[in-house]
Amino acid sequence: MSDKPAVAGGRPVRDKLLPLAGAAVSDEDVHAVTGVLQSGKLGCGEMVRRFEEAVAGYVGARYAVAVSSGAAGLHIGLMAAAVGYEEEVITSPLTHPATSNCILYQGGIHTFADIDPATLNMDPQLVAAKINSRTRALIPVHFAGNPCDLDALHGLARENNLVVMEDAAHALGGEYGGKKIGSLSDLTVFSFSSPQHCYTGEGGMVTTDSEELYEWLLIFRENGMVADPDKQAKPEGPWRVEMQDRGYNYRMTDMQAALGLSQLARVEEFVDRRAALAEIYNRALAGHPAVALPEQNSRGRSTWHYYILALRPETLRVSRAEIYYALRAENIEVGVHYLPVFLHPYYLWIGHPDVCSLEGSLCPRAEQMYHRLLNLPLYPAMSDRDANDVISAVSRVLDYFSV
Repeated sequence: MSDKPAVAGGRPVRDKLLPLAGAAVSDEDVHAVTGVLQSGKLGCGEMVRRFEEAVAGYVGARYAVAVSSGAAGLHIGLMAAAVGYEEEVITSPLTHPATSNCILYQGGIHTFADIDPATLNMDPQLVAAKINSRTRALIPVHFAGNPCDLDALHGLARENNLVVMEDAAHALGGEYGGKKIGSLSDLTVFSFSSPQHCYTGEGGMVTTDSEELYEWLLIFRENGMVADPDKQAKPEGPWRVEMQDRGYNYRMTDMQAALGLSQLARVEEFVDRRAALAEIYNRALAGHPAVALPEQNSRGRSTWHYYILALRPETLRVSRAEIYYALRAENIEVGVHYLPVFLHPYYLWIGHPDVCSLEGSLCPRAEQMYHRLLNLPLYPAMSDRDANDVISAVSRVLDYFSV
């Protein structure tokens, strides 16, 4: 094959597109969902309860509450933690907007602490500098499944009496300090939307060891309604259902839970396969002058939700956009995650001084890294040959456009 990339007239590495991500749905998954459909019981019922127990058992938490999405989990997590009006919550700028939107839903103040460019996770030293008398909670994000420095963040939380709610959307199956993510903080929120390690179409889960937080999570998920007579303000019979607080319809269905239960049995297999593919990439791309490879937390086990390359612009004679389109011409789909939250138009329009600054950059590291990042395809159904095709495409494109 010619070393000339497809955008310069060469033949593409692949004849058909290799997608960036894909769900691994088995016959067992289909059978599990079909069984629920045939039962006629499709709502939030016994299968959801079983899925909750299974996730709690897997991560080592006392309680788990299934919800309609990871975003819903973040929302009711802050509600359960009683974070409210004009109370500050510190989170990462390099994440999906849902991570900070939950703060807006509560009338709180979102504060972004910049990242460590090597790990792409929130830098604890910069978090410490942001904490003040109004700060109530921290939302660390395990970016691409790479565990945050939880020791440092938990230390800050203890010193300042803060709630820690982990955004573990990318991190089911991950570990920190020898323990599963999901059993380490006040609250942990997982997502089960594609292309997660446990796929339910849409859906999420909140785990906690606190019985009080658990009870509030249930109420907020169920429109604020309470059906248990033992927990009602004025019980009068089994027919009574009373609203005790403002809540939302954030329930998961039994169909989703059945798929989740089936997928959960293969989470370790999925994470191991992702790690194996990442190692193929690491071996092939380590030392290439045009890229920096993702640095992983030595205290943790990454789930490799994404494989992120950081381009070195000084070694290239074209922009990231041109590298992106060149790889797409090779029939390799690549992506960019994420646009820093404070640069989204809505956050700029809000006009909060910590968000819409007329001078300088709010989180310069996050902004700088955003313009360098590319995600490569990485999902359990990929073959080693697929991974080698990616390497061939990346190498020929980077070599061709290197200074």
